[in-house]
Amino acid sequence: MEQVHKLPGKENNDRGQMKWNRLGKGYRKFQLSLSPQQNLLYGFLMYTSIGWLLLCLPFLHKQPVSMMDNLFIATSAISTTGLVTVSIFDTYNWFGQFVILLLFQIGGIGYMTFTSYVLLSKKSHLTHWHQRVLNAEFSMPKGFQIRDFLKSVIIFTIIIEAVGALCLYIAFTRSGEEPAFAVWSSIFHSVSAFCTAGFGLYNDSFEQFSGNAFVSGTLSVLSISGSLGFIVVTDFWNRLTGKTKTITYTTKTIFGVITLLLVTGTALIYWFEPSIRQVGEDRLLVSFFQAMSALTTVGFNTVPIGDFSLALLLVTIFLMYIGASPSGTGGGLKSTTFTALLAIMWSRIRNNRQVTLFGKIIPQERLYVATSAFILYASLIFIATFLLAFTENFPLHQILFEVTSAIGTVGLSTGITGELTFWGKFIVVFVMFTGRLGVLTFGLAILARRKLTETRKDETDLAV
Repeated sequence: MEQVHKLPGKENNDRGQMKWNRLGKGYRKFQLSLSPQQNLLYGFLMYTSIGWLLLCLPFLHKQPVSMMDNLFIATSAISTTGLVTVSIFDTYNWFGQFVILLLFQIGGIGYMTFTSYVLLSKKSHLTHWHQRVLNAEFSMPKGFQIRDFLKSVIIFTIIIEAVGALCLYIAFTRSGEEPAFAVWSSIFHSVSAFCTAGFGLYNDSFEQFSGNAFVSGTLSVLSISGSLGFIVVTDFWNRLTGKTKTITYTTKTIFGVITLLLVTGTALIYWFEPSIRQVGEDRLLVSFFQAMSALTTVGFNTVPIGDFSLALLLVTIFLMYIGASPSGTGGGLKSTTFTALLAIMWSRIRNNRQVTLFGKIIPQERLYVATSAFILYASLIFIATFLLAFTENFPLHQILFEVTSAIGTVGLSTGITGELTFWGKFIVVFVMFTGRLGVLTFGLAILARRKLTETRKDETDLAV
């Protein structure tokens, strides 16, 4: 019989393919060995590392910047925080700014959302493993279909960011910006606002636009839309399209809490902040914007935060501490967790056996999650403030404000971020990353054990 000889090149290609297949199987095994929370931890860590390496490339810089500052910016972007140690516009060129935009866009919608949507666009199916990680990332109520939820997230994000960019372009050109820069500035700030990232191309944030109602209004709509959460958006869409007959209890609670806190925060800043009284006729607009910025965790400011009195800094800290809604782009303890804690307190005071809110019984599991998140959140703020008090030479209220802004992924600062020491920056980097991942998710990723039955189920799904 005639022997068939393989070409040397083809044999090398086959070996290379086999090697990549083994690597792929090894990586899938590694994924299966992790819990959903651990997958989120390593996923965000991977994106942060990639962003850090990209930002370290010299051709992305306008001027030299240290590796620690690049790490700080990359972490701040992927965590959608907005705290910066260097000027974004003065330090990075257009390519660097674009990398930062990609990072906070992925951080805003969630890395697993991005990955899963790519799979769906390729006609691939979502396995049980993908669904469990998504549920860990978004904590969706019962009845929500993940495929429909992902599509609504992506479509809503594209639409709202495009409309926001158009409105900002009109506002910027009217204020005298050059058309070429106005295009990029409007896109950058629209994505930053919707993702509640707080990154800006102006060194004074939006202080130069403090009296511009069009700019403040557009940024507010974008920020509130992102912070309300994709669950609320999907819920409203299902109601409008007739898929459901009523708005869910979760959505009603979120709306009620956000409205109450926004009105209260605006009133307190308007009436009791001395620096705001000097604004004049724009006093109400500025007061609302700063309350909105803290609560939605977008982190923009139209007046210097460092000029706030101690009393109103404390109010701002409280708003940043509560933060946005679950499954949105914002950070913080979350409005639903806050309402659950209030319900626990109210029920204990009234000596009720069951914990209720607006006539609804809150499940025991939800109460455990709320109390655990509160304790972990407060503990991390205390520990980080304690450590920064050793490494930094700033007043306690400025350190506490910085830590709360970092863990809430807000980005507001009294002006000390750029003056932090190396170890101070490292501590804030850790706090920002943990705040984006979620303190409870971070704790579960580090300490929780995974059930063997779940691992076997994932292995079956990923093998399909």
